[in-house]
Amino acid sequence: MRLHTLKPAAGSLKSSKRIGRGQGSGKGGTATKGTKGAKARTGYNEKRGFEGGQMPLHRRLPKFGFVNPFRIEYNIFNLDMVQKYSEDFGTTEINPDLFISNRIISKNSPLIKILGNGEITKKLKITAHKFSESAKSAIEAAGGEAIVIVRHEKAN
Repeated sequence: MRLHTLKPAAGSLKSSKRIGRGQGSGKGGTATKGTKGAKARTGYNEKRGFEGGQMPLHRRLPKFGFVNPFRIEYNIFNLDMVQKYSEDFGTTEINPDLFISNRIISKNSPLIKILGNGEITKKLKITAHKFSESAKSAIEAAGGEAIVIVRHEKAN
């Protein structure tokens, strides 16, 4: 190994040409940015979705549909699921607090609706915000109780 054969590791050095340091450097003047326009200026930041003045895709596509801002979202549980949870948790009282404490539903959306799919064999006291007719009749036929939680809307 001789001193004249030593070279720095690949990628450790910047390119030998420094841009924007005068005409004599060969990369001065416009500093490899071309002439004029927003991209040649300092602080340029292209907007998301910008297509060079062409009408952008998100404006070319048609708008459709409707999202109801007042929609009420319920967590749906069928009778067979309710029966399974009562056996898993060893309780005969089913309510939103039980589901929240066991992280089955979120405390930010605690509304529950019970549907009548499946069978219920135990006598359960179920507290929920809504019941389907078939669910309510099945619960009462098994000797249980279906208690409706009344929601109070905000006064306008």
